[in-house]
Amino acid sequence: MSSSDPTVQPVPASVVEQVDAADVTLSNPKRAVISLGSNLGNRLETLQGAIDALEDTPGLRVKAVSPVYETDPWGVDPGTQATYFNAVVLIKTTLPPSSLLERGHAIEEAFERVRDERWGPRTIDVDIVAYQDVVSDDPRLTLPHPRAHERAFVLVPWNDVDPQAEVPGRGTVAGLLATVGQEGVRVRVDLELRLPE
Repeated sequence: MSSSDPTVQPVPASVVEQVDAADVTLSNPKRAVISLGSNLGNRLETLQGAIDALEDTPGLRVKAVSPVYETDPWGVDPGTQATYFNAVVLIKTTLPPSSLLERGHAIEEAFERVRDERWGPRTIDVDIVAYQDVVSDDPRLTLPHPRAHERAFVLVPWNDVDPQAEVPGRGTVAGLLATVGQEGVRVRVDLELRLPE
């Protein structure tokens, strides 16, 4: 079709900008890894609710959900807290890391997460473990998560959903897991998290 065709009207610049902006939100999604943990209330229901809330986020799709693992609380005396249910979720998103962090905090607030003590019990913990290959020491959101490479409760379920995965700047998940070991991370074959429809 030639540009001299009188039936072809020029598209206003504002419309072109809107289409381009919309296209950016749909194309070129980034891979991210989210770690979930809960040791208060109905832990399985809370994990599923967090996964569903992630899926309901515009510009975000949940691509894989790990099995459920039961783990002992980190950094506290044995027996002082209930065990955790942990899982890892792989997502594709067009949200930048800062927006993904805000969404994670909003989900935690929706499930009444309380942040009054370090390593305290929590209804839900939503952590961004990795975002593409981004390495950042921003104090608000350090990427990859500064302790993910040494935590079996993150590495074990992550390895389940992506055996080829790498922790940016740290090495393969499988290699790190071989170093850290799987002690205290027990798979719960009787429990299952659903991938959102």
